Amino acid sequence: MNSREIGICGIGAVTGYGWSREQFWDGLRAGKHAATLVGGYGSNRDETVWLARVADGGNPTDGPSRFAKAMRAAAREAIADAGARGWQPGKRVGLLHAVVLGEVDLWREFYLERNRDLRPREYLGLMPSTPMSTFMQEYGFHGPAMNVSAMCASGNAGLLTAKAWLDAGIVDDVVFVATDLSATPENVLHFVRLGVAAVDQEPSDVCRPFQEGSRGFGFGEASVSFVLSRSAERPYALALGGAMSHDGYHVTSVDPGLDQVRDCFQQALDNAGVPASAVKYFNAHGPGTAQCDRAESTILAEFFGPETGIYSVKPLVGHCQGAASAVEMAVAAMSYDRGYVPAPVPVAPGHPQLLSGRTPVGDGLTVKSSLGMGGHNSVVVLAPPA
Repeated sequence: MNSREIGICGIGAVTGYGWSREQFWDGLRAGKHAATLVGGYGSNRDETVWLARVADGGNPTDGPSRFAKAMRAAAREAIADAGARGWQPGKRVGLLHAVVLGEVDLWREFYLERNRDLRPREYLGLMPSTPMSTFMQEYGFHGPAMNVSAMCASGNAGLLTAKAWLDAGIVDDVVFVATDLSATPENVLHFVRLGVAAVDQEPSDVCRPFQEGSRGFGFGEASVSFVLSRSAERPYALALGGAMSHDGYHVTSVDPGLDQVRDCFQQALDNAGVPASAVKYFNAHGPGTAQCDRAESTILAEFFGPETGIYSVKPLVGHCQGAASAVEMAVAAMSYDRGYVPAPVPVAPGHPQLLSGRTPVGDGLTVKSSLGMGGHNSVVVLAPPA
């Protein structure tokens, strides 16, 4: 591993498929979406909708909420996985937690059920610092610990922040977690009203990235964790570099000129020190909205050749909001390890470079893009382990 690369040497996952990395992969491998029918939604709370929601689970001692338990479970699984693959923590292990809406269940209860009346210890459970502090205590880690937030691009932003810490010598290793368990009736309703989400049909009938007939995305929840280090013996993948930028254009829409998106892709390739011709897999943001399909299809045509395949796993896992790009990066990293990309099978006419079903992975690079709401552009370049 050279000085520019960092290894993704452990992965943990809590998703709509279940509370483990292998359940996550098994669901992807089967090609069946993680969504189930859930009641109590809609403007009158009398509708049943399709959600890839994280079920109750985890260790009760990790906290009172699904959020805290999922965060701790994913991080714990990633650390155990990294250890089994030969990682040993250095002296300075940092923690980065990508969060957009944290502890939504508890805050909802605080306002709607508890009349804002909590015991002091219960109130501490609402603080974003609490699961981070208890995690650092559990492992005796003493590096920096902080939250990262860039809407749907938070996963990419977190990994690139971790790489910056490692490049600067601030830490020896980083445990990175991205958690979003925000599929409450209120949040889902407002995304539906914005016209970007649809939950009234199965995900395959709604979310069709780069295909005809897409209505947007279905909702998902997840907590995904990576151990990032340069001392990994058997990493899943190597992060070569990346870039972030901001459109500065609109609170929801992608700038149709795509100038900042193009610049972000070029900066990412330059930062990673690789040509566009080396990229064989485009792990897209791919929420199934018209503007994102157009943006990423344009980038695919302008930057990459006809041999580069594009795919999005949002039809399977849902749009996991602040955890989305981390979930999708885990897919790319595990694909190198397992030997194939578990791409969804297209259900309608679509882009000619769209991957279909299990696709064998060679030695080509992957670009993982994420275009977060509000103009957050991000791209990470991944490579198979040497």
